[in-house]
Amino acid sequence: MSRVSILQIVSFFIYLFYQVLILQNVVLFHTAFCFLYVAYLLLLPVETNPLILMAIGFVMGFTVDLFYESMGLHAFACVLVMYVRNYWLNNLTPQGGYDSSAIPSLALNGLQWFMVYMTPMLFLHHAVLFYMEAGGFGMFWFTLWKTITSTFFTLFVILIAQFLFPSGRGR
Repeated sequence: MSRVSILQIVSFFIYLFYQVLILQNVVLFHTAFCFLYVAYLLLLPVETNPLILMAIGFVMGFTVDLFYESMGLHAFACVLVMYVRNYWLNNLTPQGGYDSSAIPSLALNGLQWFMVYMTPMLFLHHAVLFYMEAGGFGMFWFTLWKTITSTFFTLFVILIAQFLFPSGRGR
């Protein structure tokens, strides 16, 4: 097992434990939730096999579901985000392409690229999660507001982590 693989496994548990032990109880104004664990998924290497990405997304989401008692909502949202991730990265490919071990991080790609990459992916995750949690579109505007505020709150926390730990993984 390579050093990079061991670091990714350790990062998986750090993000997971931080989410379920600390961030589960952090809510701003009863609408903005922080789901930092999604950053782990979005910061996996660019060339990772899509099936492995979806499997990692399922494991991470299912584990969060166990602690949040949310019956598969996080697992579904994570698998969907991991499915869409490669298509989104292909649309954002820089002119020379990505390196084989490139990580879609702030340090390697710059703030503008990072924001364009992260914001729609976080919005997709949060929208799927909150609309499924609401059971449909009955509370459309409140759920949309919750999605927007949570997206920006999560993005803000991810940016802080990226600036504090510029090594590329946000560890």
